[in-house]
Amino acid sequence: MLRVYYGGSFDPVHNGHLAIARAARDRLHAQVALVPARDPPHKPPTGAGAEQRAEMLELAIAGEPGLRVDRRELARPGPSYTVDTLIALRAEYGPQAPIAWLIGADALRQLHTWSRWTQLFALAHIVAVARPGFDLETAALRTEAPAVLAEVAARRRDPETLAASPAGGFALLELPQLRPESSSELRRRIAAADPRWCDWVQPAVAAQIVQQGLYGVSTAILPASPSSARP
Repeated sequence: MLRVYYGGSFDPVHNGHLAIARAARDRLHAQVALVPARDPPHKPPTGAGAEQRAEMLELAIAGEPGLRVDRRELARPGPSYTVDTLIALRAEYGPQAPIAWLIGADALRQLHTWSRWTQLFALAHIVAVARPGFDLETAALRTEAPAVLAEVAARRRDPETLAASPAGGFALLELPQLRPESSSELRRRIAAADPRWCDWVQPAVAAQIVQQGLYGVSTAILPASPSSARP
């Protein structure tokens, strides 16, 4: 059985994150664990602590089959390096368990800046979630991360084959459609009292942001009935 882990700052978790987790769950026929970083080295949290971000994740996926929150990085001091998390997972599940680490396709351009990034492939498969029609051979990837392009191109596999081996593969997983959400734009909308921000998060997450006064939100405003739909 393939174990899929999706790490990030989730600052805050939005519907785009959920779409990625669902796509991986459905395509890979696997449970997906969302792993909030305690101290994300590339994206310092802005406006919410690690426990608050993890609580919002729990609220966002409540009642969602096949998704769960893994808090192991919150218990580990220092920067939340993916390689350290994968080392811990490999020690927990053994050398033969198929493990995949889920990232956004845009993160490929920065993968070479991650701590001990080439070691990741010895510990897990890497799955990049991409927009429809995404091409690995983009000018940005060739220019900004040629070493990453060479590494993943040599390891390319179909997503459905990853469960057959413990680690070492790379797969692209296409989202059904483009998603507009980003955490940075979401935080901007919250601070600017732009009411559209509530459309980007689950209602329980919106309520938590307002109740705890996160991201510069005005606690005086919250739509009376935010959409309860789970896109």
